[in-house]
Amino acid sequence: MELDKKKIIIGSRGSDLALWQANFVKNQLKEICQTEAEIEIIHTKGDKILDVSFDKIEGKGFFTKELEDALLNQTIDLAIHSMKDLPTTSPAGLCLGGVSYREDPRDCLLISQMGWDDTKPLKLKPNAVVGTSSVRRKAQMMDLRNDISTSDLRGNVPTRIRKLREGNYDAIILAKAGLLRLNLDLSDLHIVDLHPAEFVPAPAQGVLAYQCRESDIDLRKKLVLIHQKEVADCTNVERAILKAMDGGCQVPLGIYCYKDVNGNFHIHAAWSPGIDQALIRVRQSQSTTFGLAELVLSELKKS
Repeated sequence: MELDKKKIIIGSRGSDLALWQANFVKNQLKEICQTEAEIEIIHTKGDKILDVSFDKIEGKGFFTKELEDALLNQTIDLAIHSMKDLPTTSPAGLCLGGVSYREDPRDCLLISQMGWDDTKPLKLKPNAVVGTSSVRRKAQMMDLRNDISTSDLRGNVPTRIRKLREGNYDAIILAKAGLLRLNLDLSDLHIVDLHPAEFVPAPAQGVLAYQCRESDIDLRKKLVLIHQKEVADCTNVERAILKAMDGGCQVPLGIYCYKDVNGNFHIHAAWSPGIDQALIRVRQSQSTTFGLAELVLSELKKS
């Protein structure tokens, strides 16, 4: 097939991880869709405000609004998001054109030598200080180890790791997907991967979302070629629950849905009305996704 010379302008945040994601999609468009693309860096509110935790920043879409604005004013054609950052409702005129494969969805602890204790749960020393600005991670960490304390942590992945190495924390929590995609040298740190049934990830963690204009039919047809339907089957359930719980980065809600080798769907959810309140856990399985989100929601609201 002849290469389409009309370039797609991809909007991306400027971090190393965001650019890895944008380049991944750029390569997919070239190899599978035979379409050229170039990347335009756009800075978002979440990139600019680094001294305030997410729950204190007003509104939603900390890492997405400026990209969506660029789509609407036609500065870019395609926005690549970490799907866990993307609000569940797109602005009028925009749509979700597809999703990527799912990288390892787990959270993981990076623990310094001083914070490591092989005899304790999660391998954290007693009264450890754990860096994270996610209320979801704070709530689940306190549920598993109520002796530890959490301290806000902002910045891109390398910046967060640097702060750990500088001794500001005994450990930090990061998404495993970002570490794998960046392929960083972490040989001086201990890594503890957190099982998603016990420490439930953010909805759609590890998945990239491809957002475009509804009117751009030609691009939407191309995105169908790189869209991962089986991944979407699971993230649709996760995000339906998130939307019903009016969720975002400010809500202590973890949801993880996966399909086993026999075609059955399993879901884990963990939610807390507040960081200092008891965590509610729900687990459900069934042969289809039909009604699965509603079933989990009824259990969460019943508790």
